[in-house]
Amino acid sequence: MKDENLVYGIHPVIEIIKSGKDIDRLFIQQGLQGEMLPALRRAIKEHAIPYQYVPAEKLNRLVRGNHQGVVCFVSPVDFQPIENLLMSVFEQGDTPFFLILDRVTDVRNLGAIARSAACAGVHGLIVPEKGSAPINGDAVKTSAGALATLPVHRSTNLKATIEYLKNSGLMVVAASEHAEKHYYHTDLKGPLAIIAGSEENGVSDEYLQRCDEVIKIPITGNIGSLNVSVAVGIILFEAVKQRLQAG
Repeated sequence: MKDENLVYGIHPVIEIIKSGKDIDRLFIQQGLQGEMLPALRRAIKEHAIPYQYVPAEKLNRLVRGNHQGVVCFVSPVDFQPIENLLMSVFEQGDTPFFLILDRVTDVRNLGAIARSAACAGVHGLIVPEKGSAPINGDAVKTSAGALATLPVHRSTNLKATIEYLKNSGLMVVAASEHAEKHYYHTDLKGPLAIIAGSEENGVSDEYLQRCDEVIKIPITGNIGSLNVSVAVGIILFEAVKQRLQAG
């Protein structure tokens, strides 16, 4: 089955970039040469498109036809500036509620998390430009369509985004199995951004250091950790419970 979000060939990729479509992934063959390459590079720079150099074998696995060394995936969602998302929340008179994902690379986990976030009333999902699962058709399907309605911000600098949220009055809380404080002992009723990390490495130290609180879910069984999508759901709905009780 053809992936409708996949575009290949130098000229078609340049045109899709110039159209203003959000590009989820752009792959360029290592060592690629050609007269159209400068035009592609200009378009990438002008539109701040994330890209990656890869071996020809990777592109050959993605495309059966003549890809000319360039393949991209158009995002099925429109990424939003964080400033716009936060302003919209304040204008509506709501209490900000955001979710940040650090290196969650499994598409199914991303989709499941987005579904929980949408059900919990999260105002926006924040993912890094690099090191995150692609927001593609599979992610939208796994999210049961939630990614089609849940606002998403793709951050080029997660540290700066976290600082921006803190300076805007949000409490930033990270989930970590190494924390001492249990999640239900933390006040989650106010303006809030929750950070969840990868199952392998958790939240990066550079982000943990910038958090106001670090919390954990108590584990009493023989398995030492929860799937990240399950853990996120537990903490999101603790925040929902506290807000409803305070309401």
